[in-house]
Amino acid sequence: MSVVELVTTAAGLPQAWSSRRLGRVGEACVKVLRMDELPVEEESHGADEALLVLEGRLELEVDGTPVSVGAGELYMVAAGTPHAVRPGSRGTLVIVESAEG
Repeated sequence: MSVVELVTTAAGLPQAWSSRRLGRVGEACVKVLRMDELPVEEESHGADEALLVLEGRLELEVDGTPVSVGAGELYMVAAGTPHAVRPGSRGTLVIVESAEG
């Protein structure tokens, strides 16, 4: 695989919060997406999930607690933990999750 310019790839996606799968590392799937200020409903997963903000800010509510993740920061969501995206999230996000997720 060639080098992937993550911010450009995310900017070129047809809509925000629609991720593009970049590949797998072992059992993990690596995806990139563009955030657009709008909230995303609460969800939880059967495996841990890594959220890496490349640019902008990710505003989460994790198990009822507000969490703000800035550019260059990584947030790990433990398996089974309810989390939602709060309004105001913007920029580029990389997600690493179970390939089944």
